[in-house]
Amino acid sequence: MKDLLEDFLFVFVFVFVFCLIYFNQDFIRDVYYDIFSSKKSEEFVFSDNYYRQYNFNYVQNVAVASPRNRQDILNVIYSVVNRGYDKFTFYCPKSYKDCIKEVALIADDQDTLTNINNFVHPYNSYYHVEVEYNSVGKVTISIQKNYTNQDIIEVEQRVNEIFNRLYNPNISTIDNIKIFHDYIINNTKYDSDRADYTTENGSDYNVEFPYKSTTAYGPLLQGYSLCGGYSDTMELFLERLGVKSYKVSSADHVWNAVKLGDIWYNLDLTWDDPVANNGKDYLEYDYFLISTQKLLDIEKTQHNFNLSVYSELAN
Repeated sequence: MKDLLEDFLFVFVFVFVFCLIYFNQDFIRDVYYDIFSSKKSEEFVFSDNYYRQYNFNYVQNVAVASPRNRQDILNVIYSVVNRGYDKFTFYCPKSYKDCIKEVALIADDQDTLTNINNFVHPYNSYYHVEVEYNSVGKVTISIQKNYTNQDIIEVEQRVNEIFNRLYNPNISTIDNIKIFHDYIINNTKYDSDRADYTTENGSDYNVEFPYKSTTAYGPLLQGYSLCGGYSDTMELFLERLGVKSYKVSSADHVWNAVKLGDIWYNLDLTWDDPVANNGKDYLEYDYFLISTQKLLDIEKTQHNFNLSVYSELAN
C-alpha cells in the first residue's frame, strides 16, 4: 500500500510540474529573457590583430550583440567573424519577436554567410560557420577558420619577405599594387586538378589535396592557387599597402574590390593569369583595377555578382 501511494505521489508531482511548465511557457520564457538578455557575454570584449575597424555598406561593426532587426543580426555575425572569435553566444532581445526566425533564415542561407565572410580579413575568414539557436532566444555562433595558427605564421613570414623586397615607397600606390599583382601571377600556377574536381563533385572541404590553393598558403608557399587563393594573397598585400579592400564572389568565382581615393575598382588576378593550352605562362592586365561596367563588358558569366551586397562597386 505504501509503495502504491509513493507511485501515485510521484505521478501526481510529475503531472503537476509538467502542467505548470506547459501552461506557463510564456512566463518562463520571459523570465529567461530577463535573466540572460542583458548578460555581459553579449558585449564584444575581444578583437584580434586582424580586426577591421572600418565598415562597409553591407555590414557594419557593432559593440554589443543586441539585434533589433535582420540587418542587426548580419552585423552581429560580421562582428563575431571580423573580431576573430572562434565561438560567441548572444541572446535575442525579448522585444524582437522575430529574432530567432530571422536567425534561422540567415543560418540556412549559405549565400548570405559567404557574403559576410568576404568582408573580413583573410586570416579571420572561415570555411565553416555553424549558427545554433533555441526557442528561448539563445544564439551561438561557432567558427572554423580557413587558416590555422601555423598557416598564419608561415604565410606572414613569406608576405614580410616579399613585401620588404618589392615595395617601393617612391612610386604610386597603383604601381605598387601592380608589382604585387605581377609577383603573385608570375609565381603561381592555377590548380586545375582541384578546380576540375570541384566542378565535377561540388564541395571539396572533406577531401585532401596536395595544395592549399583556396588560401594564400597555396600561392605563397606552394605555387598553386584557385581564385580564393589569388584574392586572399592580393588582399594581404593590399593590407600592407594600407588600401581598403574586400573579396567579391559570384556563384563560381572570387576576386578583389579595391578602394583608391573615393572610387572602388575590380581586381581579378585569376583572370589576369590565364590557363593556356600550350602550357605557357601569361601575365595580363585586362582585369587590373577596372570599373564594374568594364568588368561586365568583358565577362559577364563568372562575374555576375550581387551589386546590392557589394554596392561600393556600383559606380
